[in-house]
Formats: sequence, C-alpha cells, structure tokens
Amino acid sequence: MILAQAQPGFLSPTGVEIAFLLVGLVTFGAALVTVTTRQLVHAALWLVVTLGGLAVEYLLLTAEFIAWVQVLIYVGSVVVLLLFGLMLTRAPIGRSPDADSGNRWAALTVAVAAAAALVWVVVDAFRTTWIDLDGPAAGSTKVTGESLFQNWVLPFEALSVLLLAALVGAIVLSRKAKAESSSPPVNARSVTGSSRNVTESSDQEGAR
Repeated sequence: MILAQAQPGFLSPTGVEIAFLLVGLVTFGAALVTVTTRQLVHAALWLVVTLGGLAVEYLLLTAEFIAWVQVLIYVGSVVVLLLFGLMLTRAPIGRSPDADSGNRWAALTVAVAAAAALVWVVVDAFRTTWIDLDGPAAGSTKVTGESLFQNWVLPFEALSVLLLAALVGAIVLSRKAKAESSSPPVNARSVTGSSRNVTESSDQEGAR
C-alpha cells in the first residue's frame, strides 16, 4: 500500500516561509512609504527598497534568475532612470506640496480593488500548486527566456517604449525650463528700456 504524500500545511511553516513572510512585510511597508511620502527623492529611494525586497522574495522562491533580473533591470535601470528624470526636471529635494493631488481616497480605492483582484487571480490559479523550496531551482534561464520572448514579448517591448518616452519627456522639460530661465521676462525688458530713455533724456538736458 502506497501512502499518499502529505501536503504541507500553514500551521507548520518552515524557516524559508517565515523569512518570506517577514521580507514581504518589510516590502509592503516600503511600498506604503513610497506612495505616501511627499518627498520625490525619498519616494524613489524607498522604491529601491521595495524592488530589492521583491528580489529577495524571488530568491526565497528558488527563482535566482528572476531575482537578478529584478536587481539589474528595475533597481539598476528603472530607479536610476527615475532619479535621472528628477534631476533633469529639477525636482525639489524637500517636501513638495504639489506631490499630493487631493485624490487619495480615489487612489486608495483603485489600489485596494486592484490588489484584491490580483490576489484572487493568483490564489485561484495556484491553489493546488506547491513549490519545493528545498529542491533544485525552478526558475532556470532557459525556461524563463522562452516564456519571456514567446509569451510576454509585447509587454516587454511596451515597457521599453514607455521608459524611453519618459526619458525624452524629462529632457524636453529640462530644456524648456532652461530656455525660460535664460531669457529675461518681458516686464524687465520694458522697464530697462524706459529707464534707458529716461537716462538719455536727462543727459541731453544736462548737456544743454
């Protein structure tokens, strides 16, 4: 008689599962700080912590390749691009009142609805799927590359175009701000011209 293999339960978590939960809580907290802070630079830096926490989660799920891609692309490229755009647009370093649009409740409602839908889809899709955390790595480069460039190539290219558009927009805004700061305002020109005329007329009267 062959005994059925016992399924792991939630009441007997392993060390890896406890570490996964703790890192998830830290990542969730960093994500909350990212979307609630009014300092744009601090938001970008907390985004680094959030994306780094996701990379650690991938490592705990034995998906080493996805973890390093997360670090190289998102932490090493996307966040650097965001900081580069903030520097080009001369974003304020301190607190910025313009960072709050006043639609927090609407944004919170959309975020909660999106999170609930995502959790429901993931739980429904992987309800009976278990990952052997003590076994060999499941996220190999070959399998991940085939899935990425066969099934997810369109979103991948769309994200590349989106990042390129963001960089071009930051450059355009920075050049426009530089042009406006270099040219004197119209009122200053009129005041300068009038003062010059007054000076010339006073010199002519003095010569007479």
